[in-house]
Amino acid sequence: MSCAALLGLRGPRLLRAAARTPRWSRRRSGGCEPPAGGAVRIGCASGFWGDTAAAVPQLLYGGKLDFLVFDYLSEITMSLLTAAKARSPVLGYTPDFVSAAMAPYIKDIHRKGVRVISNAGGINPLACAAALQEVAKKADVDLKIAVVTGDDLMSEKENLKGAGITDLESGKQFPESIHSMNVYLGARPISRALDLGADIVVTGRCVDSGIVLGPLIHSFGWNRDEFDLLAAGSLAGHLIECGAQCTGGIFTDWHAVPDWHNIGFPIVECSSEGDFILSKPPDTGGLISFGTVAEQLVYELGNPQRYLLPDVTCDFSEVSITEIPGFDGGAVKVHGAKGSPPSTFYKVNATYLDGFRATAVCPVGGPKAVQKGKRTAESILQRTRLIFSQLGYEDYSAVNIQVLGSEDTYGPHARRSIDGQGPREAVIWLAVHHKRKEAVEIFSREIAPAGTGMAPGLTGIVGGRPRVSPVLKPFFFYYPKSNVEISLFLNGQHVETLEEDLTFTSDEVVSFDPPKISSELKDLPSGPHTYRLEDLAYARSGDKGNSANIDESVWCSKLSMN
Repeated sequence: MSCAALLGLRGPRLLRAAARTPRWSRRRSGGCEPPAGGAVRIGCASGFWGDTAAAVPQLLYGGKLDFLVFDYLSEITMSLLTAAKARSPVLGYTPDFVSAAMAPYIKDIHRKGVRVISNAGGINPLACAAALQEVAKKADVDLKIAVVTGDDLMSEKENLKGAGITDLESGKQFPESIHSMNVYLGARPISRALDLGADIVVTGRCVDSGIVLGPLIHSFGWNRDEFDLLAAGSLAGHLIECGAQCTGGIFTDWHAVPDWHNIGFPIVECSSEGDFILSKPPDTGGLISFGTVAEQLVYELGNPQRYLLPDVTCDFSEVSITEIPGFDGGAVKVHGAKGSPPSTFYKVNATYLDGFRATAVCPVGGPKAVQKGKRTAESILQRTRLIFSQLGYEDYSAVNIQVLGSEDTYGPHARRSIDGQGPREAVIWLAVHHKRKEAVEIFSREIAPAGTGMAPGLTGIVGGRPRVSPVLKPFFFYYPKSNVEISLFLNGQHVETLEEDLTFTSDEVVSFDPPKISSELKDLPSGPHTYRLEDLAYARSGDKGNSANIDESVWCSKLSMN
């Protein structure tokens, strides 16, 4: 499958490739299973902070892994961890990694020789490593725990304010109220930590795919200028970094995915040539197919011919995904990634304070529940605006009213009930945003009075009085790699400072030819037809901070599968 297919151009020619024999290494002549020692198996047990604790045991005991990786960080997570560290110097990492993912299994991880890589360090990777050392000490296991630092740029905040930096997407000026600021580091520091003998590598912010590319560089000795191999390893990481999203999670054809309660987490089995098989542990739920993997391929990808990463610029436009028969739960072979030199700059994610918010969720029962809900929400806003005017506060920056059960999500396409009464139960979803925390606190206090002074049937407030939270928004910019100092620590001791090698980098923008259109599309239906979009296309949405997106490159035709 190529990304031309993802643009609606996939034809049967690519599906027939399943009959070809995979090549696993320069020494390999045939068969779907790699030779002993000829491939590296990496499983991903977490796609975000809060992912299921069920992933670790299924991968550890059923995955036959060389490496176990965990991805915890999003753009906003970094800012939340910054706030946690401000409360206590021993916080700022994701505690679930230590307490839920590692502590119960650390003896077996050590016994099996599985090496672990995670970005769970967040804002405070040294504290995360110290907590892991305590867990290892209690379990009486001897583990070398490495830490990668250097991603945190908050010490440069004042210098950057006057540097004329603007946001990559919006063009906005550098914010005054910066809350966190982190470089997306690459895979080389991880591979170097493994070279030094680390059993566990803890990082702060790095590109998500780097936690997979790092062990591959370490295992196969890929050089900085072997760009196709680096792109292939990055693709492997990109596909599994979000855990169950490539094994049937949030799949368009969700009804075809069995046993969500035991959904399998992904494993890539990678060869030194960059080809890999993506599978999951036996006796687990979920599904690995062309569709589930193709959807994840285009997740947050942007331009598939120029996917910028710290170690390589990737071209995924001619990637092939081939289903392999005979695997429990499905498996696919993936190859065809191309690479070119990376930039001399790192991408930086900063977050800044942009006011405060609160959300009220209230069930409403009885006849005309939708009308009750809408009038109640509007009346709460009217009352709080009256209070604001009395106190001299400005209006809300933004409000959102939805009555769940009324199909508000569908806008003008909502289906209305025949009798005009609507459902007899609904849920008010009322969210507000204001620059002043005091104003949002007023809103929070004015929800409960609706239960006695407005419509009958308001049966409660889900979660109690709405919690006032800061609104943290992302700000992206580029920063010279030569200005970033990366340090490696092993068991709490500084062992090495890494200097960025800019020999194989380039800031020249390369032009790409558009994907070739398959001539086999001539047999597709023509003329007027009516379909649901989900019957025609796979889709995958993503988000960066407060921005949710579905790129045009997400769509891929399903017609040739039928």
